[in-house]
Amino acid sequence: MKSATDVPDPLKLAITLMTALAGGGIFMILNLPVPWLLGPMIATLIGSNLRKQYYTWPSPLRNTGMIIVGYTIGLSLTAPALREMAGQLPSMLLMTGLLLLFCAGIAVIVSRISGMNYKTILLGSIPGGLTQMIVLAEESENVNLTVVTVIQVVRLMMIIIGVPLLIFSPLVGNSSGIGSVVPVGMELTAGWTGIDSNFLIFAAACTFCAIAGQKVRFPTAYLLGPALITSGLQISGLQGPVLPAILLNAAQLMIGVFVGMLLDPRKLNNKLLTLSLAIGSSVVLIGGAYLMSLGFAYIDAVSVSTAILSLAPGGMDQMSLIAHEVGADLPTVAGYQLFRTFFIFFAVPPLFKLIFREKKRGATLTG
Repeated sequence: MKSATDVPDPLKLAITLMTALAGGGIFMILNLPVPWLLGPMIATLIGSNLRKQYYTWPSPLRNTGMIIVGYTIGLSLTAPALREMAGQLPSMLLMTGLLLLFCAGIAVIVSRISGMNYKTILLGSIPGGLTQMIVLAEESENVNLTVVTVIQVVRLMMIIIGVPLLIFSPLVGNSSGIGSVVPVGMELTAGWTGIDSNFLIFAAACTFCAIAGQKVRFPTAYLLGPALITSGLQISGLQGPVLPAILLNAAQLMIGVFVGMLLDPRKLNNKLLTLSLAIGSSVVLIGGAYLMSLGFAYIDAVSVSTAILSLAPGGMDQMSLIAHEVGADLPTVAGYQLFRTFFIFFAVPPLFKLIFREKKRGATLTG
């Protein structure tokens, strides 16, 4: 049974929603990219830091948005797309390894400039899921959890803001352009067949797999669970309906608000230094990912937009939403992001613990 404190205040929820809608509306009017993700995120970031006591956003709302995005990703993971992804596994491993080495190098520089211990900066710099990195930080000795969280959140927000601007910039020359972003409500019926038996089956399966995956600590369960079950049902012959644009916009809003409310600069010591280094390292990371994506686009003959979104060290949900928005190859983007998520979740924690255990043992022996 939930306590009273578990129930969100309706007034706070209404204020948060109105702020998010205002942010999305402003971004729509200004014709900015991914308006229903970036607009609510920035609006609630500002509002919640000015008047924290008036804002709330329950995690079930964010999880609902993740399920919707996961379903959309799963629709693109057809049998031919999966076969194509299987052939790209060596490239996925190479690109993921290079990206992680680049992050480790950035962490060395930031650690020396800031004077913070390398372990803390490294955990903040690894482009894994925010939840996984925070859990790993909690389990590690001599790690500043607040700094790890702030660096991860700043990196995520910089990626979400910077990558769309980069994709729509002359450096990429995306043919979709900012002006092609479809306003909410313009495609309400595009590909939408209404609520039928297939829709209900997919909705029930996605919800069940998301919750079950969370129970067994599956990585990014509310995203990957629906994506995998949707793909499996499609391969088995059951066709899922394409969702209307208004529902995808709502999913973006749910996720954007949650991300916007994560960062609270007031909890930081040395705020200016930490935020400056977090922003600076994120810019360098985006630049490095961009350069790697140019090589990836040339070698694998994919569009630069697809390559950037595949290698961008952000969340798979946000990158997939942007890929859907700009017409990039969603299966490739989801495949690379999925591979990195699993690699970081399963391979990085044991490697991290092994490396620092050996370093600690070596320091003890030499001491």
